[in-house]
Formats: sequence, structure tokens, C-alpha cells
Amino acid sequence: MKICAHCEGPPSGGPFILMHSGFVIAMWMACVVILQFLSPKALAVAVGLCALAGWWLAPSRSLKLLRRVRFLVLAILVLFAGFTPGEALLPALPELSPSREGIVLAAEHVGRLVAVVLCVAILLEGLPVARLVGGLHALLRPLGWVGLPSERLAVRLMLVLRYVESASPGAWRDWLDDEVISGNSADRMVFTREAFGWRDLAALLVVLVVATLWFGVAR
Repeated sequence: MKICAHCEGPPSGGPFILMHSGFVIAMWMACVVILQFLSPKALAVAVGLCALAGWWLAPSRSLKLLRRVRFLVLAILVLFAGFTPGEALLPALPELSPSREGIVLAAEHVGRLVAVVLCVAILLEGLPVARLVGGLHALLRPLGWVGLPSERLAVRLMLVLRYVESASPGAWRDWLDDEVISGNSADRMVFTREAFGWRDLAALLVVLVVATLWFGVAR
């Protein structure tokens, strides 16, 4: 039987050392949602900012994750550019030419995908597994009032993350086997429980002010 130990104390490691991990994850989810509603110009700026942040905070992980989605990017380009009706980009070859509207849609969807992947890289680089699972546990804890086993979900997620980190690239079929995942995990598991401090309150206040100003300008 696996033992789950809760560590009390300040967070350690990563660029988000001064912020509560649950707050970081909540902000990350909000950013991912906002990316889906940005206009093309705003999306281009957001992709550029995400690229700079990924290059600064998580260069190797960002490149690794981007390489993993290269075929998905290619599929998006082919499907949207080649099968979206509209004005031909090459008038001399209308049957073979992608449409201008398709190119715009493909670029927009690829931009959203790249931005989300870079956000994932930054999150994984900034939060160690113990803080990541602890943050998810903190976010899910209120759902325990309705019977959701938040602690079990957090422990299960940690087991999966540990196995994914240590598994070889060709061992993806073992992910379907619960015994393999449980067998590779340590007998003593630790995830971090953090206190919500004044820095988090200040950051939350700044976020609310920025969001209010942004929505006011957008309207």
C-alpha cells in the first residue's frame, strides 16, 4: 500500500517559488482559456510573448514539447489550408492552391496550439511534480464537500506523472496497465501543501485590476 505524506512549508524550486502552486495552476488555466478568444492580432502578440517566456524559463522543455506536436501542426496546416473554401492563393493553379482564408485559419489554430504548448512547458518547468499535484489537490479540495476524493485523484495523478517521467518512449502501451504504473512508484509519496500568503493576495489583486482594465478597453 502506498503512503501519501503531506509536506507543510514554503515552496522550493522553480520560477514560481514565491507563488502558491494552486494559484499558478488557476492562472495557467485562465490563460489557456483566454488564448482561445483572442483576435488574430492579439493572438500573434500572445504567441510572441509565450515564445519569449518559454525561451527564458523552459527552453529545452519547450523545444521538446513543440517537436512532439509537429505532426499535429502539419495536419492542421494541411486540413485548414487545403480544404477551406475561398480565394486561391495561387490563381494560376486554383485546383492545387490553398485558399487565403484557409491559410489564415490554419495560422490562427497553429498559433493557439503553439501558445498552449509553450504554456504547458512553462508550467511543468516552473512547478515540480510535488508542487503540481499539491496545487491540483488544493484546487480540488472544495469539491470534497460533494464527495469527490480530491486526495486520491492527486495521488493517482502523481503516480501517472512519475511513470511518464521515467518511462521509455516505446513503453506507451504499459500506460494502460494499472499494475505497471503502481509498481514503478515509490512506497512513500510526497506532495506539497502550501499556505496562501500575502504575495498570492497581491498577485490576485493585480490580476483582477488588469483583467478589469482589459475588459473595459476591449468593450
